[in-house]
Amino acid sequence: MSDLHIERVQTAILDVPLRRPHRFARTGMDAQPLLLVTLTTRGGVRGVGEGVVPGGPWWGGESVETMQVVIERYIAPLLIGRRVDDIAGIQQAVDDVVAANLYAKAAVEVALHDAWARSLGVPVHTLLGGLARTSIPVTWALGTESAAEVIDEAQGKLDAGLHSSFKLKMGAQDPADDVARIVEVAEKLSCNASIRVDINARWDLITSLRWLPRLAEAGVDLIEQPVPGAEVEWLAEINAALPIPVMADESLRTPSDALRLVKLRAADVFSLKTTKSGGLRYTRQIADVAAAAGIPCHGGTAIEGPIGTVASLHLACSTPAVSYGSELFGPLLMREELLTGPLRYADGSLHLPEGPGLGVELDPAAVARFTRA
Repeated sequence: MSDLHIERVQTAILDVPLRRPHRFARTGMDAQPLLLVTLTTRGGVRGVGEGVVPGGPWWGGESVETMQVVIERYIAPLLIGRRVDDIAGIQQAVDDVVAANLYAKAAVEVALHDAWARSLGVPVHTLLGGLARTSIPVTWALGTESAAEVIDEAQGKLDAGLHSSFKLKMGAQDPADDVARIVEVAEKLSCNASIRVDINARWDLITSLRWLPRLAEAGVDLIEQPVPGAEVEWLAEINAALPIPVMADESLRTPSDALRLVKLRAADVFSLKTTKSGGLRYTRQIADVAAAAGIPCHGGTAIEGPIGTVASLHLACSTPAVSYGSELFGPLLMREELLTGPLRYADGSLHLPEGPGLGVELDPAAVARFTRA
């Protein structure tokens, strides 16, 4: 085994164009910024992690720009000379210097796992406990476009056999208009597909209790995070009132959040994201809490590039509790390929690559082409 001590930490911001604009409740984007973090050991092994947020700091308070500053100025100096397998020790040292900033920490933690696994010649999922599955179903996410546009795009995916479940964004319009739009979509597609909605924490309790039952009646089969993340009691009340599952996302960032959600019975499904929770290990702890409570987990997305996506795939494939599918579609939304060989999407699922570490290799030319000057 080569020398595991970290010799160098490098970062780069990429702007990767999307195949179509993607709109959330509060913002939209036609390119996804990604922060790549590369660790190099004295033995010459490199590990890569990715920092990414969906559409900028509106969601979690971080951006690729803030992540780069935090990593280069505060985290990187703590890494030099440490061993890549000392992940728990490094996490403690970083937490003593940097509070919160879970997205930045996740990028570094994934890079540590990638480098350590490559040094051992094993895949990352081995470090996470081995395989529970080798692929995971992928839900296709749609934005806040009109019902006609959403139906057209979703029907194309259905007809091609690419996806059989779809998640629609809400919260950008007046609730009555937004619900009418979703009802039109659900009545057209719910006989042949799973229709889910994500309100991105934009509604209050009264609005949610008034309008969400109408979505359930129309055939929507899951509601994601209708209310602000801090309002867990509201989420619990909504969950008790609805006949369909409620999924927690903005309310779920840490293992402590998971425990509170369980105690309040505030969600039927947990959305796991290695990005929002500080990396693979903390996300696995959230999944363990969910498993103990009998709550299925879903592999959520922050519209990651291929590195972030495959990191989440290793977690999902090594964690039995991730039994509610995923939204790991980020690379499919991107217009350009960043890997030497693309991730394999087939039969509505994303399949785990083979090989050491994350099992993928970045294309240096593609990385250089999209790196921000």
